[in-house]
Amino acid sequence: MTAPGRREAARLLLSLDPPAWFLAHACAVADVAAWLAARAEARGIPVARPSVEAAALLHDVDKLPSSGADARLRHGEGSAAWLEGRGLGQLAPLVLDHPVTHLADDALAARLGAAPLEARLVAYADKRAGQRLESMEQRFASWHRRYPSGPGAHVRARGRGPTGDGWDDAVAERVAMRAEALEREVCGLLGVAPRDVARLRWSRHALREAAAAGRHS
Repeated sequence: MTAPGRREAARLLLSLDPPAWFLAHACAVADVAAWLAARAEARGIPVARPSVEAAALLHDVDKLPSSGADARLRHGEGSAAWLEGRGLGQLAPLVLDHPVTHLADDALAARLGAAPLEARLVAYADKRAGQRLESMEQRFASWHRRYPSGPGAHVRARGRGPTGDGWDDAVAERVAMRAEALEREVCGLLGVAPRDVARLRWSRHALREAAAAGRHS
């Protein structure tokens, strides 16, 4: 199967009528993931860059009520199921374990560690991008301000599947250590320092193109 192109991925996202804050995050993650994939290509590392870009743009669709994603599924698993349902099964493994909450679970963290490089690039991009590109330390500080009991408690409160009882200090430390290990792995493989990670800005242009095509169809 061929991954959707940039405009098609943008069209799919726009079809769900996402709010501005959602688009800002989706675009930030997609741009960072594209930069990481381009860096891998430049180093001769095989990577399915179109799949990385499309998956990163669509990684959070299960957070949108308009997606109709199964609320019984964990975040990430809901996005994967949504993609499967639209004939985009090749993208499902790339979004399955991107959530930071999955790093609190030994089995889910191990599944991400064994996932294709493309999935780890999407997951790492999500750890570096809120509404904009930021350091991992800034991203975790933002999560802590918004969800003092851990993102898992917030997800559970919205009915998004089993996530445990929030994060105590030990769980929070384990999550941070696993996220830092992901950063070391990805940046080491790509030969780049975390501070030098950047955005390959394509997503907003793709969204404008998709919106214009929709108006003229």
